[in-house]
This record gives sequence, structure tokens and C-alpha cells, in this order.
Amino acid sequence: MTDTSTPESSTAPAEEAVESEDTAATGTTEEPKKSESVASDGDLFRQSEIAADYIEGLLDILDYDGDIDELVSAGRPMVEVVGGRLQPLVGQRGATLEALQELTRLAIFRATGSPSRLLLDIGGYRATRRKELAAVARNAVEKVKEHGDPVRLEPMSAFERKCVHDVVNAISGVQSESEGVEPSRRIVVRPAD
Repeated sequence: MTDTSTPESSTAPAEEAVESEDTAATGTTEEPKKSESVASDGDLFRQSEIAADYIEGLLDILDYDGDIDELVSAGRPMVEVVGGRLQPLVGQRGATLEALQELTRLAIFRATGSPSRLLLDIGGYRATRRKELAAVARNAVEKVKEHGDPVRLEPMSAFERKCVHDVVNAISGVQSESEGVEPSRRIVVRPAD
């Protein structure tokens, strides 16, 4: 069994990933800390390989079949699992997928000593959800432009919030921001200042 515990002195990779996703989504940039180093594509691909090995072991234990693709996209390591019978690994509204992603990030952290921004997708769930969220974002923008009042969306994961922020920030006359704390963190879309 793999020990996925993290040293007490380290920052949890999940917290850093949520911070960076929300920061990137709102359009603000922060200079990297001197202790942080920008990972090369080779390092990122190595992270995706570690993640793929971890997920492959998990699939073997669960007796699930799936093809695993490891890649680097937009400066992030990614692992995509495709195949039949994978819905239980996604769970309701992606909750199980998010948990598996965090476990996989911890496995990477244990192997490398560095936090990872790995994005795990199973059965194409994230691509499908991204399209759904784009429609939700456009609908919220229409309501804001029509009525001029802020629109509060339902609580979302960091991945979901980033998808919505990306769509809203590409449209002039409106802006978005996240409010609240996990697991009830949500987006508010409002007219631009």
C-alpha cells in the first residue's frame, strides 16, 4: 500500500492548486516566490508518468479497465483515463474524481517532494463539464447584462470555478469573483466597474 501522507511542514498541494486556479481565473498575477521553481516540461511529464502509474495501480486493485494517457498541456501535467464502466470513478458531480485527483497529487508529492497541479480526467468528464459550465456562465452574463444585478452561482469546485471565470472574463462589461470558503465557495458575476 502506498503511503500518501505529507510532511507536516509542507503546504498541501490541493491548497496551492486552488489558490493558483482562482488567481489565474480572476486575472491577477503574482510573482513566483523565490523558493518556487518553474517546472520544465520534462518535470511535468515525469509528474504525469507518476500519476499514470498510481492510477494504473488503482485501476488494477479495483479491477477496472481503462486506457491511460499522460501528457502536459498548458503548463500542467495531465492524465486522462478512458474506457467503459468508469462512472463510479467520477462520482456524483465529479466528487470522486476530485478526491482521486488529490490522492494522485499526494502520490506525486511523495515521489518528487514538490506539489503538483496535475489535472486528472476520467471518461471525458471534465471536457463535458467544461461545456456545461460555459453555458451556465453565458446564462449568468446574460442575466447580469439584462437586469444589472449580480448573479450568484451554486457552489463549485476550483476546476469548475476556473472554467466559469475563463468564460466570464472573456466577455466585456461583466466581471466575476469567487466568494465563500470550501466546500461552499461560489462565483458572483456582476457588471464591470
